[in-house]
Amino acid sequence: MSAGAEAAGLSAYSALVEAVNARRRAPRLLKGVDRAVATLSMKLKHRRARLAALLEGAGRIDALAPAIRSMSDAALDAELDTVRASIRRGRATSDVVERALALVREAASRETGEEAYRVQLAGALALVRGRIVEMVTGEGKTLTGSLAVPLLSWRAGHVHVLTVNDYLAERDAESRRDLYSRCGVSVGAIVQEQSPIERSEVYRRGAVYGTPKQIAADYLRDQIRLGSVDSAWSGWHRLGGGVGGGPLVPGLHACLVDEADAVLIDEGVTPLIIARAREADAQAAEYARARSIASELVEGEHYRVEHVRKRAVLTGEGRESIATAVRDLPELAWRVERRREELVRQALVAAHCYLRGRQYEVVDGQVVIVDEYTGRFLPDRSWEHGLHQAVEAKEGLEATADRETLARISFQRFFRSYRFLAGMTGTAADAAHEMATIYSRPVTVIPTNRPVIREQRPMRIFGTQESKWRAVVESIEAEHAAGRPVLVGTRSIEASELLSERLTARGLVHELLNAHQHAEEADTVARAGEPGRIMVATNMAGRGTDIKLTAEARDLGGLHVILTEPHGARRVDRQFIGRAGRQGDPGSAQVFASLEDDLPAMHTPGVASAVGRSGKEELTGSRVAMRVVQLAQSRQEARDRRSRASVLRQDDWVDRYLPGG
Repeated sequence: MSAGAEAAGLSAYSALVEAVNARRRAPRLLKGVDRAVATLSMKLKHRRARLAALLEGAGRIDALAPAIRSMSDAALDAELDTVRASIRRGRATSDVVERALALVREAASRETGEEAYRVQLAGALALVRGRIVEMVTGEGKTLTGSLAVPLLSWRAGHVHVLTVNDYLAERDAESRRDLYSRCGVSVGAIVQEQSPIERSEVYRRGAVYGTPKQIAADYLRDQIRLGSVDSAWSGWHRLGGGVGGGPLVPGLHACLVDEADAVLIDEGVTPLIIARAREADAQAAEYARARSIASELVEGEHYRVEHVRKRAVLTGEGRESIATAVRDLPELAWRVERRREELVRQALVAAHCYLRGRQYEVVDGQVVIVDEYTGRFLPDRSWEHGLHQAVEAKEGLEATADRETLARISFQRFFRSYRFLAGMTGTAADAAHEMATIYSRPVTVIPTNRPVIREQRPMRIFGTQESKWRAVVESIEAEHAAGRPVLVGTRSIEASELLSERLTARGLVHELLNAHQHAEEADTVARAGEPGRIMVATNMAGRGTDIKLTAEARDLGGLHVILTEPHGARRVDRQFIGRAGRQGDPGSAQVFASLEDDLPAMHTPGVASAVGRSGKEELTGSRVAMRVVQLAQSRQEARDRRSRASVLRQDDWVDRYLPGG
């Protein structure tokens, strides 16, 4: 065997060792005194990364700039080689890290033309120290992260940079390529269309950009191939051993999460499932029959719907009605009481709790799930336990084949398997407690480079959705008449299209951005700062793309943001509102709400209905109406936290009782 082949074999075996170790690497769910001790330990460990210390470190890095700026290209490259070697040997002292960041900052300036501000240096230091960084929208998170990536790659060998979609992964990997290359770090992006061979080559690079879904799925496929191995040696032979053997993902070494709140918190509870379709779905007719039976039942008499929990509860009369409807059917499913009631309950849930334009859309004859937080399509995901087939039956579509689960992992479990984890986002402080308890990562709020002068106007509250939508259109029309660019956020595809129809009826030219227009998303959002432009978008559309004002738009008062309905998480509202007033620009924002919106209707139905009957069209200024909206949002946030905690407990149980699973 040649020396090169032997080195490749050793590299593959090392990757396998890390893959096996990563399966067992996840902190336990601590309680009581253990949790308090762990929290104190985390604070002591990260004491050097408190904001005051970070800003002082950024000041020292900034002080090195004049000398480094005067270096020739050859001298800069030599210095980069020196600090890279020191960090790779484990000599990452504070002085070495600060000098390394000063050198990478200068390399970024020469390769991209971007000069990092002092607050961005503080953010990069926090990332290197393993913190979750909150930086206000428009403060330059992309540059901040790219200063930290070379250091993380030098230290860990490989760093995964996770973001919310394939487009951003490819864009950021390509835009940072010259900088990383100068720092001795190869870079690539993992995207949907790549073959296993292409993916394998990308994973061997020092910096790998991708979405959690893509990288976690490849990691899970490796686990399927590894099976229930007890050691790296047995796994080595299971995967073929030798040159070219080993897992596709060479270990979970270091991870830098962009848009950390969306990825770690919102998507953290989502289980990633690797499944294969069975040969045919013998139950297709059963779902259609269940839909027909459900349509004959009367709400209140035969069943009740719990919209918050997304479930239907059958009454005694309902069970009797179902039994009567299937009395003469020969199929086994209808003779078994538990199975027939489960089918009908799923049909009722599909009819009442999963609505087209909100939870899903029909695209090319298929039901496609819509992400609640991003408003984007999730074409390769499906609901479990027959719910997906029940929704297909509701839409009159052919039921897809049932799928057999081969392996699954929650994203929380996946992220907790990395040796090193850091992240950045525009809104992490609201989730600081969960970041600390779930991931053992403290949150640091980095100050803005310039003061935020955005005008936050009072929330306007209405008794009905109709009166709210009229007021929203009038507000858009008024700002448009003044020449200002207007960005309008909705919670769902359905709401964005409803508003689009109303604007068209008023003769207001606008652009609509939701999951149907995802291909044009980034370019469309980038133009939202032009004078007189009106854009209607789902709340998270275009996340990761800056909206830059033209000089004329700045003189007219900047971007005006309208939120047409509070989201279930306040930080999502903050993220969208933060698109106005970036980097000291002028701007304004206002939230609209009605007592018929989804949140009050689900979480405070009685009070919302009573207040709404006051006879007043607009309830702005009413303390009671404001409290109803705030209480509904708080209850949704509490429910989401309980859901995430439940997933965490389940992960902990799996770690304890199913080792290696």
